[in-house]
Parts: sequence; structure tokens; C-alpha cells
Amino acid sequence: MNKILEVRNLGKIYGPGCPQCIDSTGPEADTNLCPHCDSLVAMHGVSFDLFEGEILGIMGESGSGKSTVVNTLYSEQAPSAGEAIFYDPVSAAEGGKSGKQHELFALNAAQQRWLRNHRFGMVYQNPQRGLNFNITAGGNIAERLLMSDLMDYGAIRERAKSLLARTEVLLSRVDDLPKNFSGGMQQRVQIAKALATRPPLLFLDEVTTGLDLSVQARILDLILEIQQELKTSMIVVTHDLGVIRLLTGRAIVMKYGRVIEAGLTDQILEDPQHAYTQRLVASAL
Repeated sequence: MNKILEVRNLGKIYGPGCPQCIDSTGPEADTNLCPHCDSLVAMHGVSFDLFEGEILGIMGESGSGKSTVVNTLYSEQAPSAGEAIFYDPVSAAEGGKSGKQHELFALNAAQQRWLRNHRFGMVYQNPQRGLNFNITAGGNIAERLLMSDLMDYGAIRERAKSLLARTEVLLSRVDDLPKNFSGGMQQRVQIAKALATRPPLLFLDEVTTGLDLSVQARILDLILEIQQELKTSMIVVTHDLGVIRLLTGRAIVMKYGRVIEAGLTDQILEDPQHAYTQRLVASAL
């Protein structure tokens, strides 16, 4: 199995930072706020690999740093430390060799934007971050396709309809504004938009939070169906162990910006080693 993403020692500090920041924060200190300089250590030393066609889970409570990880990889903010390499599977040579490598944090703004428009997709917890509420559902998909250089109106319209149908949005609503959709339907439109350019890597940040249980279940089923159909690699961020259990094969657990446990999802949930993970699992039973 080919590697699609390699992350090493990723870190992010909000504030001036000081020599005591790292030693004074983290799970053992029970805080991510440095008492010496009031900086917030959102994440430190985060490392993992992601392989083609894999779904990796990042779980933890609010403030654990899990969303900071994906926001940084998606180039919405710069890291304070670390490196990340994206191995583009589309340009991979025959024989299983890696394709073009992109050192994510060495790219300029235009290169980062190209990756977001062509190779990455993002689905946010809040649909207002991922959708333009001033244009129609179909228009949102068209907007992303236009950014990826597809200019033919007919082709764009048909692609938008196809994606909305695939994510179970009625075609009669292709010209409706997102504000007129339910929360679950807004997430479906977000997923359709994210998939518009057939990205090999998709980030999903708390996509079922706040939705009714029945709606959550259908969204999760849809994500699984799409992953199995398109073989898209995904990173799923959530505090919900049920989501982790259903979607992911491997997972990492974060607390106060640090990875405290990592491995196969079944092993983590059935035999958690860290006391924090044990409490998370026990609270979900």
C-alpha cells in the first residue's frame, strides 16, 4: 500500500512562545496553556502516516488539537514546527512508486491554493465555512470546478447534478440556496462540493456533530460508500467514538495537543492503554 501523506513532529503555538512552553504543557501538566508566557500549545510532536484508500481517525475532546492538525495540513494556518509531505497518487509511476511529492509547508500561497482546489477536499463541522450561502447548491459545486479550471458550462452543470445525486440531494433542489436546506442536507452538499474535483485526500472535521442520530447514521453510511467507491484517502476528526469505530481502520488519540495513543482502531477501543483513552472508551459505553 502506497503512502499518500507523511506528517512528522507537527506543532502549533499561538502566542509568543517561550523555552518553557513544551515542558509546561501537555497531558501530564493537564493544560495546553503555558503558565510562563500565556501561549497556547495547540499541538506538539504530532506524527503519523496515511496510506492510499485508508481512513485515519483523530479523536479527542475539545481543545485536544485535533482540528488544528487538519486545518494546518489544509493550509488554513501555518505550523510552528514540523513537516508534511503529500505523495500525489495520480502522478505515481507504474510499479507502485510514489508520485510527485509536495512538501506542504514549503509551498507558496499559489501552490497551496492549487492543492486545495485540485488534490484536497475539506468538509467542515459548520457548513457556513465550506459553502457559499449566497449561491445555489449547484453553484457551490460549480464554484469549485471553476477554480480547478473546468470552464464548460454544460459539463459543470452535469457534474454538479451528478454529485448532488450521488450524495442523495434531490435534483429538483440543485438551484436552491444552502440556507434553505436542513443541517444534514447542507453536509451532503458540502461533501458533494469537496468531491467535485475527485481529490485523492479528503479531510472531515466533526461532520456529524449537532445532527440528529438518524441523520448522522446516513451521513456516515454515505461517507463509507463514497470511500469504498472512489478509494479516497480520508482523515476524520471527531470526539465521537462511534464515528471512529464505524469509519476508521487506524486512529490516533490526542489530549492537550499531544498524541497519547495510536494504532489499529479496534485495538485502541477494545484494549486502550492510556488512562485518558480508557476514560473516553468507558464514557461511551
